[in-house]
Amino acid sequence: MADDHAHVQDFFTARAADWDARFPDDGPAYAAAVAEVGLRPGDAVLDAGCGTGRALPPLRDAVGPHGTVIGVDLTPAMLEEAVRAGRDGCGTLLLADVGRLPLREAALDAVFGAGLISHLPRPADDLRELARVVRPGGRLALFHPVGRAALAARHGRHITDDDLRAEPNLGPLLAGSGWRMVSYVDEDNRFLALAVRQD
Repeated sequence: MADDHAHVQDFFTARAADWDARFPDDGPAYAAAVAEVGLRPGDAVLDAGCGTGRALPPLRDAVGPHGTVIGVDLTPAMLEEAVRAGRDGCGTLLLADVGRLPLREAALDAVFGAGLISHLPRPADDLRELARVVRPGGRLALFHPVGRAALAARHGRHITDDDLRAEPNLGPLLAGSGWRMVSYVDEDNRFLALAVRQD
């Protein structure tokens, strides 16, 4: 395993057991973000970097009992917490790298990624892989329950111009990876960038 993956795994393994307890009020923000993706009953959706699976229940509600929900994460401890919380009942959990997904081309209607972009070791390549598994016209949602400035303040930092999530950086990054950004919101109480898979 590459060092970049080991770093991400170490970071989340150390925090998995109390992850949900640290952010107990994020549920409504996840549900609101999922509602903006435009999922329909019967759709197939991937929660990329699903962690403890907080997006899985609203994703399941959105696609209904005949839809497909897949949660992928690189860290076994996070997936174990998802199972402990009972969220494995909302979808299939897979231990995998979002940069090398065990899915066929154009298999999905959408990808939801909460807190994902800042943890991708190869953002352009990884976003290209997400595009590979989504049908043309399918959607990508990059979400965080707080905005960039609020998140930076939480970590005792300031946002910088080189932040991948800044709109001037994210738009071209997505465009070069098979996506077209269609909306961008960065407010204190949420970050949500929506993109469409290009033909």
